[in-house]
Parts: sequence; C-alpha cells; structure tokens
Amino acid sequence: MQVEIETVEALLAHLDAVGNLKKVVIQGLDLRGLDARLLDISGSGAVLLGCALEPPVAEHLRASGAVLFPALEDRPYQPYRPRLYTPEELMEGYEEGRPASFWESSRDARIYDRYQSFRRAPEPPPILEALAQRLHDHAIDDAKHELLRGERPVAVMGGHAMKRDAPAYLSVARIAQRLAQRGYFLVSGGGPGAMEACNLGAWLAREDDAALVGAVEALSEAPGYRDAGWFDTALAIKRRHPDGTASLAIPTWFYGHEPTNLFATHAAKYFSNSLREDGLLAIATHGVLYAPGSAGTIQEVFMDAAQNHYGTFDVISPMVFLGRDYWRTHRPVAPLLERLSSGRQYADWIGYCDTPDEAVAFIEAHPPAPYIGD
Repeated sequence: MQVEIETVEALLAHLDAVGNLKKVVIQGLDLRGLDARLLDISGSGAVLLGCALEPPVAEHLRASGAVLFPALEDRPYQPYRPRLYTPEELMEGYEEGRPASFWESSRDARIYDRYQSFRRAPEPPPILEALAQRLHDHAIDDAKHELLRGERPVAVMGGHAMKRDAPAYLSVARIAQRLAQRGYFLVSGGGPGAMEACNLGAWLAREDDAALVGAVEALSEAPGYRDAGWFDTALAIKRRHPDGTASLAIPTWFYGHEPTNLFATHAAKYFSNSLREDGLLAIATHGVLYAPGSAGTIQEVFMDAAQNHYGTFDVISPMVFLGRDYWRTHRPVAPLLERLSSGRQYADWIGYCDTPDEAVAFIEAHPPAPYIGD
C-alpha cells in the first residue's frame, strides 16, 4: 500500500512516525528546505513526482533507490499538482472592473492559450507537452477521487448558453441548494449556464430560498458569460455570502472559451474532454440531473444511459430530466431512452419532472442500486 504525500507537513509527520520513505509517493513539492533531513535517509522505495530538490539531495535519493520524475517546468500549469484548483487560483491575474484582464492575464486563460497554441498547430503537440498534459490530468483524477471519498455525488448537466435570468436557471439552482441541504455533494461541468446554477445552489445551501432568489436577481444584471459583468456579479455574491458549501466543478480547457464558474469550491479542470466527460458521469453515483441543453448534453445523456445499461460501475444511478415537454418534444430524448431501457433494470431509475421538489424527491427515492444484469 503506497502512501501519497501532498504537503511538506505530511512528509515531516511521516518521517517522524516511520523514519523512511518506503512505498511513499511525493507529488509536486518544493523540498529544498529539507536538505539535512533527506540526506540522512535512504530513498529506497520512494517515488518523487516533479519535486524541487537541491542537486546533492536529488543525487543521494536517486543513488539510494528513489525514482525521480522530472519537474517539466516552464509551463503555466503544474503537471504533478497535488490538489484540485480553486476558482481563486484559476482567476489569479484578473482585475475587477476590467473584464478583458481575464483573457489577458488570468492563470486560467494563460493555460488555455498554451493549450490552444498546440491544438491549432498542424502537427500533434511535442511529446513532452503531450506527456505533461496527461500527467496533469492523472493528478487531477487522483485529487478528485480523494475529494469525493465518502460523499454522495449528484451531477448536473445542461447547456452553457442558459442565461442567469432564465426560469430554468433558478430551478436548477433550487434543486442543487435543496440537495446540498440534504447532504448530497453537487458536481457540475464547471462552466456557465446550468453548470453555474448548480454550483451557485450548492454554495448557498446554508441560506434560505429568499437569499437564493436575491442572488439570481443580482447575477441577472449580467445574464450571459460574454457580458462584461459576469465575473464581478459573481464575486459580489460570494462576498455577500462568504460561507459557501463545498461543491465540485469539472471543466476543461477543450472548451476554454467558456470560463470556469466561480461558485464551486474545487475545480478539477482537465485538458482531455473525453476523460473529463466520462469521469464526470462515472462519479455521479447518486444521480444526474439533466437541465435543458443541446448536443453536448444529449451526448452525456446516452453516455450515462450506457453506464446504466451495461452496469459499467456495478450500480444503477438515477437519471432525472428537468422539463417534461422539453425532453419529449423539443429534444425528444425520452421516447428513445424509454425504448432503450425497456425491460432493463434502470428503466425505473429514469424520471421526468417540472419542479425542483419533484426532482429532489425522485433522487431521494432512487438511491444507487447494485446492477443485476441481464
């Protein structure tokens, strides 16, 4: 059993308790202040991922049996990062009142620009860049699963184009707020629209419905993510309600033109959209709510259905659709999904609703169940 070390304090505590580095993995730490301590022990059995070390310490650990992965520096992202992002970290460099500063200097935008520079190139990215991105996404995967250990995750899918002043936005926020109040852990795709409504509702789980309505009204001054006040109205709500409940956003730089919303407390941001989408649905063991959306949301519906259909993760989880008429006529997913699930175990875990109370009640009445199979 390997021990993952993600802070200097945890490493010192481990050395005090155990006295060696056997079966220890150390992720992305600056260890240059621990020379005397590290020179006094063997590196046998240790793996160091992108750690900063003085040359004599690195040579000693390598010679005594440690495996040292290089840091792959000079990137606006850390390939071996030991924890998820926060919205504040992604927003570093943004200046309130100057929306253009997000695209000019924020960490989020700088990473996106680098990603796009390789994505637009006629050739695949250089091998070290591709490797660094894969290592980064692996680290995000690891940190995401650590965060969700012991939680009851419910995901919200829906269109990024949903405006803050749309009735469906408030409905999604109410559903997320009420689920969070009941102890569920809310997860979104991390972008604007329905995804932001999910993280907003979770953030305000300690507040009442009136506070949520007031927040949505204030946010509606900048209804879409391309509006100049989109960031600043969100920052104002967070200052008004600073004690937000935890939730997770899972965005991607593949859609980096859509900024990460500010109401999640943790952001698992990926380079690979395929890893991000499949993983987002996989972790939502306590259900997925589908708000109105377009092609991307419909793709996610059938990815989720396939997981339930084949018992990919050994459980059946609820699929809840907000807006009966929308999913039967405007985006007629329901007829096909009903035919697909006919006679299958998960047919009873598919529900349609028009109100937040109906959605919450369906999720509570349909906890994940062991997959029985054909």
